[in-house]
Amino acid sequence: VDLLGKLAGFLEAMYQLPAPDIDAALSLGELAPLVGLGRKFRSLGRADMLELLRVLPMSLQDLLDDWFENPLLKAAVAAAGVRGIRQGPRSGGTSFVLLHHLVGSHGGARGWWRERPDAFVGAAAAVARANRVDLRTDATVARINVRDDAVDGVALANGDELSAPIVVSTADPVRTMLGMVDPVWLDPEFLLALRNIKFRGCTAIVRFALDRLPEMRDLDDSSTALTGAVSLTPSLDSLERAYDAAKYGNVSEAPHIELTVPTLRWPSLAPPGKHVLDARVQYAPYHLRDGASWDDTRSCELGETVTRTIGRVMPGFAEAITHREILTPRDLESRFGVTEGALTHGEMTLDQILFMRPLPGYGRYAMPVDGLYLAGSGAHPGPGVLGGAGWLAAKQVVRKR
Repeated sequence: VDLLGKLAGFLEAMYQLPAPDIDAALSLGELAPLVGLGRKFRSLGRADMLELLRVLPMSLQDLLDDWFENPLLKAAVAAAGVRGIRQGPRSGGTSFVLLHHLVGSHGGARGWWRERPDAFVGAAAAVARANRVDLRTDATVARINVRDDAVDGVALANGDELSAPIVVSTADPVRTMLGMVDPVWLDPEFLLALRNIKFRGCTAIVRFALDRLPEMRDLDDSSTALTGAVSLTPSLDSLERAYDAAKYGNVSEAPHIELTVPTLRWPSLAPPGKHVLDARVQYAPYHLRDGASWDDTRSCELGETVTRTIGRVMPGFAEAITHREILTPRDLESRFGVTEGALTHGEMTLDQILFMRPLPGYGRYAMPVDGLYLAGSGAHPGPGVLGGAGWLAAKQVVRKR
């Protein structure tokens, strides 16, 4: 925990800076933050400096084999390193993903929300309204208007048009640039690079409404355990086998499942005495083998697999279910507008981070259409409820204007 805290702390410092501009000579103003980052790196000390450089490209398997013998402990730690990525614990770079998800946590341990999950959004909305910002919800953007190579506002699905010299999008890069901007304004090489971004959605979410919360087998106090995330994967081998199926476009028969029961922390999310249980399921690939599609039959099969798996460790679980909702990667795409159902807005592989996120040469949030900026998880520093991309993009907008 001490080591991971130090290494994730360096990433946290790096994530507070815009990605380096590889296409321009660095000015003194841009060099100054990098000098500070260099000092932060040196402050790790020789041993931890070398450890950071060694760990970032490593597989989780190699990292955890260095430290632990117990397969249960290895599997528990590895769960964060494969979140939202179609790779297994033996794939290179998964140790970086683990560190990424520890950024902002306390002492290198995975944390949890103190307030309700919507608390940040509510606070941000209150600040915006206090500053006379007009907020519109349920207002789908059909098109980003462009005139003379510069944005001219947006057109909504209901026919309204809003004029603006700056448009900041937190949708993913492909949905923004290929779904909302007329490709006539974009260079063919840029379009090709966009289409080559790896999304590879592989996560499904199964949500259960329960009339009671059954106890988990072999736990003295399952309610306390379920206030955090509980992994049902017993070993790195099990995790790798679950990934093996996705490599070939198949849904894992024994998927990796993480459980959370948000109503244990926020009882107001359900009627008194009732509970909501969320199961995050990997691996359920967006692209299925032989061009198959996610239909009701496949969705139901996935739901039954998850229900049976939970029932093995939580006797009486199936009998407690009053409603079940299955969100496959296709459902996540259609409901939340994320390409290929990838909530990450693009996998966090080593070739899609820092100045290469979303694309090499476009890591500074400004898109090739003047006045258009990306500020979502598809931009540096990436996914997770960090707010980093929005904060850094806003600073770039102010600086440019």
